[in-house]
Amino acid sequence: MNRIVLITGATSGFGKATAIKFASEGFNCIITGRREERLKQLSEELSSRYSVDILPLSFDIRDRKAVQTAIESIPAQWQSINILINNAGLAAGRDYFEEASLDDWDNMIDTNVKGLLYISKLILPFLIAGKNGHIINIGSTAGKEVYEKGNVYCASKHAVDAITKSMRIDLLRHGIKVTGIHPGAAETEFSMVRLKGNEEAAKKVYEGYQALRAEDLADIIYYTTTLPAHVCLNDIVVTCTAQANSFYLNRK
Repeated sequence: MNRIVLITGATSGFGKATAIKFASEGFNCIITGRREERLKQLSEELSSRYSVDILPLSFDIRDRKAVQTAIESIPAQWQSINILINNAGLAAGRDYFEEASLDDWDNMIDTNVKGLLYISKLILPFLIAGKNGHIINIGSTAGKEVYEKGNVYCASKHAVDAITKSMRIDLLRHGIKVTGIHPGAAETEFSMVRLKGNEEAAKKVYEGYQALRAEDLADIIYYTTTLPAHVCLNDIVVTCTAQANSFYLNRK
């Protein structure tokens, strides 16, 4: 039987690329996201192209009850989940602390932190039962260094880093691998969302250098799952060659 991976935030960016990668490697995929039409389209594409089974679950990860309802709806044959990839996340706004929107702060905390906690807590019984589980949390270089106008986004990704470390300790007795992956600048929908649809400003974020692509991260995520059972990659920070960390970027 094919192994099963659950990927949150699969309708675009890292999540979509990761779903394509795992499906191409023969995994059955549970894909989640808010945009039901995109999820349905991706599901049909993956099952047709790679002859794997796909289970799409459309819900808002910020909504605790919706998450619970969706996970409880997973059929028995899909509950032997091997890998959970907590990818769903966003940045909303880039403003000085005193000028930032409380709604943006709530959105980032509810998505990046609470959503990750909700889904992880509900999926853990499946991973524990399987005795070979792997959780991969997608953080950010913003979870390693705080930068100007990053405030709560950076805080939320620092929280992801701390949660990942805590998971690794608490789940050690169950033999569950926990990997944190922290990408730098990547050319996805990220900046369009952060800058609230300002296409011109979003393009400028990536001017003058070759940013990471979603497929780059998908390859790295997949690689962490291919290692021997006794090997776990705990923490990976990945940037494009033009970027050293959250502060230093070489634009040409």
